[in-house]
Amino acid sequence: MSKKALMVVSFGTTYPDARRAIENLEERLCAAFPGYDFYRAFTSRMVARKIEKEEGVYIPSPAELLGQLADAGYEEVCCQSLHVIFGQEYEKLMEQLRAFRGRFTRLSAGAPLLWDTQDYLRLTRALLERMPRLAEDEAFVFMGHGTEHPANAAYALVENCFRYQGAERVYVGTVEGFPHLDYVLARLSRREVTNVHLAPLMIVAGDHAQNDLAGEEEGSWKSRLESEGYGTEVHLTGLGELDEVADIFIDHCKQASPL
Repeated sequence: MSKKALMVVSFGTTYPDARRAIENLEERLCAAFPGYDFYRAFTSRMVARKIEKEEGVYIPSPAELLGQLADAGYEEVCCQSLHVIFGQEYEKLMEQLRAFRGRFTRLSAGAPLLWDTQDYLRLTRALLERMPRLAEDEAFVFMGHGTEHPANAAYALVENCFRYQGAERVYVGTVEGFPHLDYVLARLSRREVTNVHLAPLMIVAGDHAQNDLAGEEEGSWKSRLESEGYGTEVHLTGLGELDEVADIFIDHCKQASPL
């Protein structure tokens, strides 16, 4: 019988509590692929180095892990990305995977969370079902990571999918791209909103969620909104904690394309 490996790759996080979101997705994927040996890799070497220093746990890069799997005699490797969009980190992962074509009988990769239109609709529908019922003076704001990569357009499509499903006071901004917080503030000012719910549109509620979104520092989204006179309520739940998100990743892994 051939040796088969499931490698689950995420950006990673240095926050142990937030890492539970990654572990939830890994556990769900393992349950869906019982004939595969599970392995974890992080694309962020900065995150991996900090975890090794502070926790004594070594997490390989995708390329390191693939080399280990090839040396161990694995014939089939299925790689599932836990990235939200097909941006720089996902492209970096794919480059590392392509370098190992020919080293395995079969090497395949599953798409990130948001790939086709149905993914966007499934995600926004799941988030709306979990969202508190908004009063007339309330809005809900999600923070995505953002990127200079063209895939950044995904965040605008997420907001449009909320609109399509009737959610007129749900907005999406990003930390490092457009739409940014100023866009969100401009949209809020056009409605009679006094209270804003805040949540990360990220796999984990890690550094960006706890500091850039919910931190007490002057520049955080929470502080900026409060300085503009809005009341705020923070929901620090990573997308990876949601079963509906795990279901999307499982489907992508089952549909993994050979490289």
